[in-house]
Amino acid sequence: MGAGAGSGRGQLFLRSLLFLLLAGSPAPRLASGQLRYAVPEELEHGAFVANLGEDLGLDVSTLSARRFRIVSRAGARQHLEVNLENGILFVNERIDREEVCEAGGICLLHLQLLVESPLELYRVEVEVLDINDHAPTFPWQEYVLEVAESAVLGARFPLESAQDPDVGTNSVHTYRLSPNGFFSLEVQTRSDASKFAELVLERALDREQQRAHHVLLTALDGGVPERSGTAHILVTVLDANDNVPVFDQPSYGVSLPEDAPAGTLVIQLNATDLDEGPNGEIEYSFSGHAPPRVRELFHVEPWSGQVLLKGPLDYERASLHELYVQAKDRGPSAVAVHCRVLVHLLDVNDNAPEVTLTSVSTPVLEDAPPGTVIAVISVLDRDSGDNGRVSCEVSPDIPFELRSSFRNYYTLVTTQALDREVVPEYNVSITARDMGSPALLTLSTLTVPVSDVNDNAPRFLQPSYSVYVMENNAPGASICSVSALDPDCQQNAYLSYSIADGHIHGMPVGTYVSINSDSGHMYALRSLDYEQIRSFQIQVQAQDAGFPPLSANVTVHIFVLDQNDNAPVIVSPMPRNGSVATELVPRSAGPGYLVGTVSAVDADTGLNSRLSYQLLQATDFTLFSIAPDTGELRTLRSFLEQDATRQRLVVQVRDGGQPALSATVSLLLSVVETMPQTLSDFSEFSLPPEDSSSSPLTVYLLVSLGSISFTFLLAILILTAIRCRGERRLCRGDGCSPPRCHCCPGSRPSPESLKTSNLTAQPPAGTTAATCLDVPGGGPPGYCYKVCLGPESAQSDFMFLKPCSPPWNNEKDSRKQSRPGQHLQVSNPSKESPRLTAKRLSSHVSLHNWTHFSNTLMGFSPSCLQPPWDSGYAADFHTSYPLVPETWAKPPSHLQKRLFKINRNKKSLSLSPEGQTLAIELPETESKPQTTPMSQEGGEGPEGNRLVQHCLSFPKMGMCYLLLHKGGDGVLHP
Repeated sequence: MGAGAGSGRGQLFLRSLLFLLLAGSPAPRLASGQLRYAVPEELEHGAFVANLGEDLGLDVSTLSARRFRIVSRAGARQHLEVNLENGILFVNERIDREEVCEAGGICLLHLQLLVESPLELYRVEVEVLDINDHAPTFPWQEYVLEVAESAVLGARFPLESAQDPDVGTNSVHTYRLSPNGFFSLEVQTRSDASKFAELVLERALDREQQRAHHVLLTALDGGVPERSGTAHILVTVLDANDNVPVFDQPSYGVSLPEDAPAGTLVIQLNATDLDEGPNGEIEYSFSGHAPPRVRELFHVEPWSGQVLLKGPLDYERASLHELYVQAKDRGPSAVAVHCRVLVHLLDVNDNAPEVTLTSVSTPVLEDAPPGTVIAVISVLDRDSGDNGRVSCEVSPDIPFELRSSFRNYYTLVTTQALDREVVPEYNVSITARDMGSPALLTLSTLTVPVSDVNDNAPRFLQPSYSVYVMENNAPGASICSVSALDPDCQQNAYLSYSIADGHIHGMPVGTYVSINSDSGHMYALRSLDYEQIRSFQIQVQAQDAGFPPLSANVTVHIFVLDQNDNAPVIVSPMPRNGSVATELVPRSAGPGYLVGTVSAVDADTGLNSRLSYQLLQATDFTLFSIAPDTGELRTLRSFLEQDATRQRLVVQVRDGGQPALSATVSLLLSVVETMPQTLSDFSEFSLPPEDSSSSPLTVYLLVSLGSISFTFLLAILILTAIRCRGERRLCRGDGCSPPRCHCCPGSRPSPESLKTSNLTAQPPAGTTAATCLDVPGGGPPGYCYKVCLGPESAQSDFMFLKPCSPPWNNEKDSRKQSRPGQHLQVSNPSKESPRLTAKRLSSHVSLHNWTHFSNTLMGFSPSCLQPPWDSGYAADFHTSYPLVPETWAKPPSHLQKRLFKINRNKKSLSLSPEGQTLAIELPETESKPQTTPMSQEGGEGPEGNRLVQHCLSFPKMGMCYLLLHKGGDGVLHP
């Protein structure tokens, strides 16, 4: 580096600013769909290049989450980097343009930017701008030039060229020669725009006067500030040589394939000299203009003039080489002549494609949708033309494909859903093939593991489990093991077992069995008893640890096996009062006589409950036998005179279990002459007699029960008599009802209970006429309720209105003493014989507190409306008016209110359930109503108040109602 190197690095910022000013604007340029920036070389680490986040329109806050990065080939130096916090592209390491781009021209850094979720690819080009950081240099600091004194004026002598790695105006721009009286300098330009200098003879030389001349050659570049390099030239004046060598042509051109091997003849040079002898012998060599790279690749034979290939050529590095060769004779004052050889390299397909795999999302989730990007692939072929055109492909039998994004850039994406349980990993073979002849290819393999997602629920090895457990097991003992598999992996396949909540015979299932959550082993928590529980089932759940967790259930049937843990129990004959069982046998009994049967039961099952009977002890084994299966005790022979009259037998009952359990019973058989006969003396065989106090206790109990029953029946009879007397008093005309009721003829089929709220009344048996019942607590003193059970009544339950005031009170007093809905106010009592007609009238008087009928409520009709006395009132009402739908089993809520009203003009009584009005229209003909004086608490009512009575019958309900009214008011009495 020249003397100005230090000041040049100090002017780095100034040069960068100058470039931006010359470029016009620092904004990125979009060329062919790409962003392009420019940055000077030699910037320090962290220097700002561009704001990619802003220029690409990306959300800076998501760059890190979306893994925004620069994709580069493996092993390539990362000169630039992106700050994920602000999206700024900065210099990661110093850029030396001369190192990055050996050849001249534009130096570009190609960046591939990638951002995920969703995947986006951007191509960015960054041009590295040259700064004048190198001074021109000469191959030698001192150069000797030999010139014959006979050289004519104007003769030209080529000089060594200076080298400057910079390009453009920063490269060698001109040369200068120090002042002297013999030579001048002319600067020439080569085909590649490089400069070289020639020394021109301006004055004749005289060796006798001056044998050598010293001049200083200076090379200057065009940078700002200007840099330079110098070389000393020693011009030696030789004796005259008549002739100098001459090349066939001043410039040669040759083409050479880049794959030519070392030793290949590049060109045969030829120069001639007219002299003879040593003065005519020519020697060839590289001139001082040949750069070092040329001297590494080529060699010039000094005597033959052949230019041979010395090193490997690379078209991609340099497609043209310029050789400067000189020739001079071997005379004492030889003068060198120069020629130029241009070697053009021919590109051959000697570079296979280079495949760079950049992993984007590996492993890939198995539930990734089709089109998910797996990797970004870049392909590079250093050849040119068709030799550098590359195509990529993957094998068709895998669920992946390559999609071209930019030139020589591809994305590997999924084409269908993946299933890790089927294929956990894919080896994707990528084939890159160029278009050369013959074509070269590169095979690269990318391993794509498939990541598991929790898409498989656990699966039990069996659809259900049947477990057999012997009863009386030890608590905590293992009874079985369940196992499930999950085809997922890692955490998604980790299973835990549990028992679903439930109950077994009212107890939580967790009190019976438990399960190890890791292994699936099940344990009994209690000892099981076959006689209490023979089988049960539980639900076992296996759940994985994925998110969300998946589970599966299996039913475990647990059967308790019977164990012979219950001995037989003798049920017949049963010994009484602690004594042995006794039986009577007639002495006249012959062989096979059935004495009795020993019966036993065993709580076990199967063989454990199969019982066999045998005689363990007997007074005489030849006299009796017992059937082993049925337990029938029979005689083997007839009784003899010498046989004892008392035979003691011990019968054993044995089950079929292993080990067998047994029970015994002792029998005392008494042989009698006639049957039946009480045993007289068993003192030697019987147990101690029971306490005699037990017999009087039984007598006491029987006497007590008889007394209580008699007292209860007597109380019922007394209560019935009291109520009958009250009814007769009421029917005699005590002021609460007419003397008799003819509205409900017929017989009552059976006595029934009459219930109203919490009051119950029992009508006398056989009642066929109207019955008046006094209900205590039902209202003020003197109130009574009248019920008539018609012949069509299926049941005797009835409904009635609870009056709250006597019917003889005036309207004002009635309103004060009554509660809403407890009685019916009739505003205009009719004095005429009524007649039923269907009519719809409006009504506004409500009636509450209906108790419902036990029998199904039917549509009923007021088929009779007749006075309970012979007053001449004709009653001919046969039209049926359904007040309640037949399908109702009990009065619904809307039937809790009934509207009654007597129309003053139309002389009718109307009932309106929910807007329906049924009218009882009174005829126009007048007839005198039967009146009965009313009194309160046994006294006369107010003077002038006469009570008019009408009886309203509803046969389908088996009920009749008494309509009482006086003056302008009236009350409907049941």
